[in-house]
Amino acid sequence: MELPDNLKVLYQHWGLHTADKIQNAAEVPEEVLWFVRERINIWEQKTLGKTPPYTTDPILTRYRFCNIFRELDRQTIEIHTLLNPLRGDFSLWLLNMFYARMVARPETLRSVRLLSFDEKENQQLYERLMAFPRPRFGAPYVFPISVIQKSSTPTRELFIANYLPKIMKKAAQEIQTWQKESVYDGVEKLLPIFGFNLRFLWTEVLIDVAYQFPEYIDLFKRFPIGPGSAPTFAKLSPNIDPSIFVEQLAERCVTTEITYEGRPLRLSAENWEGVGCEYRKYTNLKNGHGRRRLYRPNK
Repeated sequence: MELPDNLKVLYQHWGLHTADKIQNAAEVPEEVLWFVRERINIWEQKTLGKTPPYTTDPILTRYRFCNIFRELDRQTIEIHTLLNPLRGDFSLWLLNMFYARMVARPETLRSVRLLSFDEKENQQLYERLMAFPRPRFGAPYVFPISVIQKSSTPTRELFIANYLPKIMKKAAQEIQTWQKESVYDGVEKLLPIFGFNLRFLWTEVLIDVAYQFPEYIDLFKRFPIGPGSAPTFAKLSPNIDPSIFVEQLAERCVTTEITYEGRPLRLSAENWEGVGCEYRKYTNLKNGHGRRRLYRPNK
């Protein structure tokens, strides 16, 4: 299936994520490749406006999973749509992307509005954020509040309004010196500049950077492995560092039946890390345990 036009123009990286033909990864069991194909097929049916059920698999029918391509997730689409007018000012775009991933709730962003580098404007945003009814923050990305509790900005709201605008220009200047850096190395370079060990959040934000500014970040290079996907890769690559293993998988040009300008999209190291996480959820549910997040169609 060809990508919809709105997604083609929303992101800037698609041309770097294509291949000439569909291939499979010999190192990956067929059941994992089946999971990838089935999740993509479900997305295609939803996108084409077909009615459920989208699969005969009882686990995939009943429970929620992220898309194989994170760019296709509803929240990611909403955030990038909201921030795309800022692409001409990388520092401002980066500031608000970090803010957006911290909040993880587009309705909050739309109501409270965006950050700037003006202290007075950010104070007004802080007041709007504090007045906004709970829940202010979404659930997908857990912010470890303990990291900032002993700082001069010990709450999420203060950290957003007072700390992020002071540090983000330095982070942006660092990123703009990169030429197709890996997310793995990029995070390590940014944490000392940023001053707080928010490794997971920076991983998420650098993925977003790669979607819009692929000259800085290459998602096919070494990629951090989160705790959600680590059990999958411990089985698939017990003797290889999983952050390197996903890079090796990306080098195989494993592709999908989603196309951009007629050429199939291939799976990056970032995609493989996501597959590892979602496949772990699937196998846990299939074995009768794990978090049961029921699927509810969007209205």
